[in-house]
Amino acid sequence: MAGEKEGLTTAESLRKTRTYGKVRCFNPSCMERIQPEKGAKTAKCPKCGLEYRLVWIRPDFPRIRGPVWDVNRRIAQEAKAKREGK
Repeated sequence: MAGEKEGLTTAESLRKTRTYGKVRCFNPSCMERIQPEKGAKTAKCPKCGLEYRLVWIRPDFPRIRGPVWDVNRRIAQEAKAKREGK
């Protein structure tokens, strides 16, 4: 196994890949990592522009609570208008 080659268990090797303080964009075509400012109520994806409400489990551990509907609705309407305009 790969874990035995390095002398690490699977859990120990996966621990190296953890990214605390970041969340992943829920847009399936984006999936970019977002690093919000500590204590921020919202975070915006730099790649696709969707915005999310955040909750902080610990001072360094954010989780996405849900989308900011008015921002995401506007982005979706602009994308639809762009597709129909072509």
